Amino acid sequence: MTSGSKTRHERWRALGLALLLLCAAPAAFALELGELMGLLARQKSGEATFTEQRFVHGMEGPLDASGTLSFSAPDKLTRRTLTPRPESMSVEGNTLTLSRGGRTRTLALDSMPELLGMVEALRGTLNGDAAQIERHFRSKLSGSAAQWALDLAPRDERLAAQVRSVRLSGRQGEVLGVEMEFIGGDRSVMAITPARAAGGKAP
Repeated sequence: MTSGSKTRHERWRALGLALLLLCAAPAAFALELGELMGLLARQKSGEATFTEQRFVHGMEGPLDASGTLSFSAPDKLTRRTLTPRPESMSVEGNTLTLSRGGRTRTLALDSMPELLGMVEALRGTLNGDAAQIERHFRSKLSGSAAQWALDLAPRDERLAAQVRSVRLSGRQGEVLGVEMEFIGGDRSVMAITPARAAGGKAP
């Protein structure tokens, strides 16, 4: 083999190796559900702000809301809406507390399938509890640790009669978005911004 043909042969070998590495890269960096749950479970509590758009079938333009979210493992989740009007929803275990206009109501979470879907999806994900998620949903994870999406389809008939699908998205151990599609065509899109502690890290 001449020097020129040997050089070309080496180049082809290098190109072939590079193509093999490129083909293997998606599998190498794909995120498994257990890995994601491990990242999420590291954070036992946290606070965030949110903005939400609710698209209602037959209504022109979205309904906007904004406020704060807080979570404390294993099962306490609080949503405080600041706009368009102050109200709060707090869940601990199966107890749901709603406050609006100076009035407070307490009821069982599982009596409201639509809320149950959102709360269990969020709590299970924030806890890094795959078993909790799988009790209520069929799950499909895509992406990498740098940008992942967890698609959930309800298992329970009552929940499936209200909620078509839930998508949670995020980065590493942070949930940054929640999208819900409801039976009948309504949809909500929530963007979440985690609060940062000193030094730029989430609490």
